[in-house]
Amino acid sequence: MSIADMFSEFIGNLVISNTETISLRYGELTAALNKQFRDTESKTANTLQVGSFGRKTGINGISDLDMLFIIPKTKWDDYNKVGGQLKLLQEAKEAIVNRYPTTKVRVDRLVVTVTYKDFHVEVQPVFEQDDKSYKYPDTANGGSWKITKPREEMDAIADLDALKNSNLRRLCKMARAWKNKHGIGMGGLLIDTLAYNFLDSTADYDEKSFLYYDFLSRDFFKYLSELPAQSEYAAPGSRQRVKVKKKFQNKAKKAHKLCLEAIEAENQKNVNDKWKKVFGRPFPASATVAQEAMAKSFAQSWDDTEEFIEDKFPVDIRESMQLDCEVKQNGFREFFLSDMLSRRIPLMPKKSLRFEITDVSVAKPYEIYWKVLNRGDAARKKNCIRGQIIKDDGLMQRTESTSFRGDHIVECYCVKDGVVVAKSRIHVPIDGGQNNDD
Repeated sequence: MSIADMFSEFIGNLVISNTETISLRYGELTAALNKQFRDTESKTANTLQVGSFGRKTGINGISDLDMLFIIPKTKWDDYNKVGGQLKLLQEAKEAIVNRYPTTKVRVDRLVVTVTYKDFHVEVQPVFEQDDKSYKYPDTANGGSWKITKPREEMDAIADLDALKNSNLRRLCKMARAWKNKHGIGMGGLLIDTLAYNFLDSTADYDEKSFLYYDFLSRDFFKYLSELPAQSEYAAPGSRQRVKVKKKFQNKAKKAHKLCLEAIEAENQKNVNDKWKKVFGRPFPASATVAQEAMAKSFAQSWDDTEEFIEDKFPVDIRESMQLDCEVKQNGFREFFLSDMLSRRIPLMPKKSLRFEITDVSVAKPYEIYWKVLNRGDAARKKNCIRGQIIKDDGLMQRTESTSFRGDHIVECYCVKDGVVVAKSRIHVPIDGGQNNDD
């Protein structure tokens, strides 16, 4: 499989699979609001799909959707008063609840959030201005009006995408696959802003396409890794501020290194696996490797019990979480695993490991799931690779033991409203196992 074929298939695998359902929900919400504020039931008028879906940079598993609903200008005086911002959001909520009483709807500070099974829509009632910007309600500190300019952002993305041979939107999608794979809490507009800034800074990919996406990936992650730490960026077009939740430079540096290894492995049968380490499961597997794995499965003496979170929930990482591991022997704490790895102290068998969530940025309520995967010859010989995804028992921690040698992995997932919004992992190299990122 050529580089062009691999990346073309990769982009195809990122296509949103439930666009019809999303569009249906947008239409239903629009009709409910039009009925309330205009006494019509149009599913398309007076609405604007914004966010990643509107910019056409979202990928399969997208869960955080946004829409604007344009309130008639004649109603401005009804809401431009003390408490008017909250009143507007409450009436928008009532309109949706009246039409869809079984749907979960709540008023947040800036929007009305409507939660469905696999995604939620943040509905923002707005007043359109003469310059095509929009005033939206902010209920904090007694209420005020703020300005948003999503049309300028969508136009900027579309214009540069056209100038860059359709590479901008594809790069935005590839970057989303990367952040989902590695649990990087980055918002969609931040990703689009960084991808925009990168391609706007170079002419190297103005006429290139899939054949050069290995170099595109390499150069993009190098660009990210070298950016100075800052708290916000200016969004394309609107120049509005886009906040940085967590530093991403170290993760980008690791991704750049993985890209170099994948490029070096070109024409080798494991090259797809190298790229999977960067972008995760959506990147296509090698046909040869897949065939060999299938043939091997018939002869193997161990059970492949590994499960994948993507098969259970949509994955749309936009928050962060941290794990650490306390290492004990005979009931006494010896080290934290992170300290041992940084000091290159080997982790020997017959230790007790207590994995604990030390930080999570997700607002409650949410659910926690764990995955413990054993790798290596010892695990296969004992037919104990595990890898099942198990719900947390409420303690936000998990205790394991170092039973046998090998490179083991513990992953933790935070699921909110049926979507994985944060994840973290720890590699556990027992007795000289390698601490490789995958």
